[in-house]
Amino acid sequence: MIGPCDCSTRWRTRGTIWRHTLAEVTHEKSWTPQGPGKGWFAVSPVKLGLVGCGGIAQIQHLPSLMSLQEEFEVVAVCDLSAKLAKHVAGEFHVPLAVTDVRDLLAADVDAVLLCPADPKTDLAVTVLEAGKHLLVEKPLCYSLQEADRIIAATPPGTVAQMAYMKVFDPAFEAAQREVVDMEDVTFVQVNHLHTENRQHLEQFRLKRFDDFPPEAGRRMGEARQAAVDEALGDVSAEAKRAFFILANSMIHDLYGLRLMLGRPEAVVNTEIWPDGSSITFVLAYPGGCRCVASWVDLPDVWAFRETLEVYASDRRVLLTYPTGFARGILSEVTIHGIDGDGTSFAKQPAIEWESPFRRELRHFHDCIVNGAACRSSVAEARHDIALIIDIIKAYTNRA
Repeated sequence: MIGPCDCSTRWRTRGTIWRHTLAEVTHEKSWTPQGPGKGWFAVSPVKLGLVGCGGIAQIQHLPSLMSLQEEFEVVAVCDLSAKLAKHVAGEFHVPLAVTDVRDLLAADVDAVLLCPADPKTDLAVTVLEAGKHLLVEKPLCYSLQEADRIIAATPPGTVAQMAYMKVFDPAFEAAQREVVDMEDVTFVQVNHLHTENRQHLEQFRLKRFDDFPPEAGRRMGEARQAAVDEALGDVSAEAKRAFFILANSMIHDLYGLRLMLGRPEAVVNTEIWPDGSSITFVLAYPGGCRCVASWVDLPDVWAFRETLEVYASDRRVLLTYPTGFARGILSEVTIHGIDGDGTSFAKQPAIEWESPFRRELRHFHDCIVNGAACRSSVAEARHDIALIIDIIKAYTNRA
């Protein structure tokens, strides 16, 4: 943390990194009861454990954490595959690799980044009941009952943050600022045209091993199915498939809509086709605004496209995202409108060059150490789960 040099913080100060207010340099100094001297500020790394060493951890989270060593010290990784945990620990110079989350929690961690295969509910509750801060990958869970368990397990003063990375995308923030000034938003369109994930992943040297316990995989599958049944009841296979698409992929678009427009008044209509691999739905917002949103499976089209368009009477804001596995590729914002003399224009605001994954981690650190208000809390994520359920029920109740 950056704080006064009297060390008035519950965070460790022995071996802390210190930064001087009058210098652009950072030094490591030994701690003394009086602090390091006038003008020095502490930057306290949060000791973090990571659970789930799969693709998103290897591609985004761990590289981002390695670039934030003033903010985080990764002390342990955990995966049900012992070989994968050991490999990832070696690749990213993490001192401890374990297969049981209880061993990770015993490793003197302050916080846990949770990104295993779903469901995550029991793991999230275990982490929170141990008094650790939590950053959890989407989806949080599948049912409202699971969400309520996680929220109830969160101790006062503990940060429970969703890894909703697009909240921290500088392009999303620029688009959000523009939309806030639009007084008469009448139409919103979301298109999420999704090619097969292997086309994004083949460029990375992801490691997979053969020691994942089959019994653990069976238990996870049963728990996942039980959670979906709890959320939806007895529904068709195509409805379940569309539900997983919303929860695992289109969740990014849904929380973006919530933060930009607020919560919808109703789900007007939902179409699912063919066999649940694609979905289109219409949301109604206050003031008569409608949003038409589609997620379309295009496995053999080697082009990913995810866009959000917001229309008012005199302006359009277009936000275009790269794939979530992309590194070094910026999202883009384009604003179309008509100026006072009737001339049309298009402008693209300059976008800060920083990964949204890195920015969400910095925000997590800020919430833990400085008490910043969480911009993507677990409690707020409950609204997204409820909306996903309502979208599917708009289809199943009609069918």
